[in-house]
Amino acid sequence: QVRLVESGGGLVQPGESLRLSCVASGRLFSVSVTGWYRQAPGKQREQVAEMTPGGRTDYGDDVKGRFTIARDNAKNMVYLQMNSLKPEDTAVYYCNLKYFGYDYWGQGTQVTVSS
Repeated sequence: QVRLVESGGGLVQPGESLRLSCVASGRLFSVSVTGWYRQAPGKQREQVAEMTPGGRTDYGDDVKGRFTIARDNAKNMVYLQMNSLKPEDTAVYYCNLKYFGYDYWGQGTQVTVSS
C-alpha cells in the first residue's frame, strides 16, 4: 500500500511562509495525481493544490498566487510552498494521492496562522 507522511507544519504569523513536505512509499507515486487538501474546524475538507504526473497544476481560488505545489518523482516527494499566509489558512493540511479512483492520505500536519 501507499504511505504518505507530511511534515513542515507549525505556528506562524500572518504574512510569513511555510513549506510542507510529503514523502510517499510505494510504486504508484510517479503515475498518480498528487495534491494537498486542508480541513479547518467545522468545515469540509477542501482541495488546495494538485499536480498531475505530467506537471499540470491546479489551485484553489483562495490560495492561487500564494501557494505553489511541486513534485520530485525521483524522491517520491511532493511539496507545498505557502507564502503570504493568512489566518484563514489555519487548518490541518493533508497530502493526497489518487490512483484509479482510490484516495490515499497522510496523517495531516497542523498549520496555524495567528498574531
